[in-house]
Amino acid sequence: MLNRIVQPELKAIDKIEFIAPKEYKINPHVSLYHMSDVPNETTRFDLYFDAGKCRGGNSMASFVNGLLLSGTKHKTSIEINNEINGKGGFYESGISQENSVISVYSLRENVLDIFNTIKDAIKNVAFIEKEVLEFLSDRKQGFNISLQKVNYLAQRAFQEDLFNSNDNYAKATELSDFENVNIHDLKDFHSEFYLKGLTKIVVLGDLDEETIQHFIFGGNEFAINTKPKYIDEIQNNAGIRHVEKSNSVQSAIRVGKVLFNKNHPDYLDFLVLNTILGDYFGSRLMSNIREDKGYTYGIGTMVAELNNVGYFMVATEVGTDLKEATLKEIKFEFERLKTDFVKPEELELVQNYMLGQLLKSADGPYAMTDLFISVELHDLDLEFYNRAIASLNSINVERIQELAVKYLNWDDMSIVTAG
Repeated sequence: MLNRIVQPELKAIDKIEFIAPKEYKINPHVSLYHMSDVPNETTRFDLYFDAGKCRGGNSMASFVNGLLLSGTKHKTSIEINNEINGKGGFYESGISQENSVISVYSLRENVLDIFNTIKDAIKNVAFIEKEVLEFLSDRKQGFNISLQKVNYLAQRAFQEDLFNSNDNYAKATELSDFENVNIHDLKDFHSEFYLKGLTKIVVLGDLDEETIQHFIFGGNEFAINTKPKYIDEIQNNAGIRHVEKSNSVQSAIRVGKVLFNKNHPDYLDFLVLNTILGDYFGSRLMSNIREDKGYTYGIGTMVAELNNVGYFMVATEVGTDLKEATLKEIKFEFERLKTDFVKPEELELVQNYMLGQLLKSADGPYAMTDLFISVELHDLDLEFYNRAIASLNSINVERIQELAVKYLNWDDMSIVTAG
């Protein structure tokens, strides 16, 4: 019997036993990954396409992604969605700089029916003029609303400065994009990047081999025939830029620079520096700018990754009259990490926090599969996370200061404000 009077023994975390999905080759460039260790009746499948924003100008990638279930010659968008909903399925799609992802959740007994519905909808989407016009009208209205928000204005300007050296990555949506849509161009993009652009399938669920083979056969119809190529070098436009938004009471701030992804030797240690600076509630930026100064409700940092590169960013929103003071404090925290050693107790707190977050993110087959996909993108395996644990346990304050000196140079940053 559990003795609740006695405190459980504390154990150091040095390794996690991961379960990797099983890989099936669809063709030399496309794989299906199946995580079968799901202890209930739920399933999920994800379809990844080489159809990110960098693949089409004038917001073409976003438009086609949003129209995938807009109807075929034989089914309306309502009929397609009713088929999915009627089988208890939930559909969502997303798009990033370098790929688009379709994710569907369902019960195991209906997963093949829903997959067939999705496959037919994508393969035979007709881009019916009425559906396209309604979609564009809705998106345009949402875009106009977004243009009134300082956070959106700052983020799009930051994207332009961050990816300054590559127009395909830097270009943001413009109002003219909605006026110049040609259905023929939509069909061409769909044909090139969806009908011939599937890069991987991820399937979760206690499914038999026959069902997996059905996914493989269906995916083969869309599989890409060459390995996609993405940028492997980019240069951000360093300096300060302000986007004017009259009558705004808030100013949004973005500060950041191009960095690296999981394959870089400094990546794991930089995550510790990033967490100390701004990636948890007790971080230095939160303690200074929120708790001490009261300038904002929240401020945070992030390290984002693409296939071959990555970037670092600080984001917050403050009162318009506090913009300059906030930038001063962000710079102050950069400089403090460069000149003063982190105290051992602060480092220990962050180490424990990050270990706990990693354990949490590996809890269950769905979470573990997401971890796998995050490293598979960079041709790594799940042992990456055990190397992360070892790195986290061994890092010292000298290494943190070294990285701060190397990467937190204010003059290297793209600094954008909007308000």
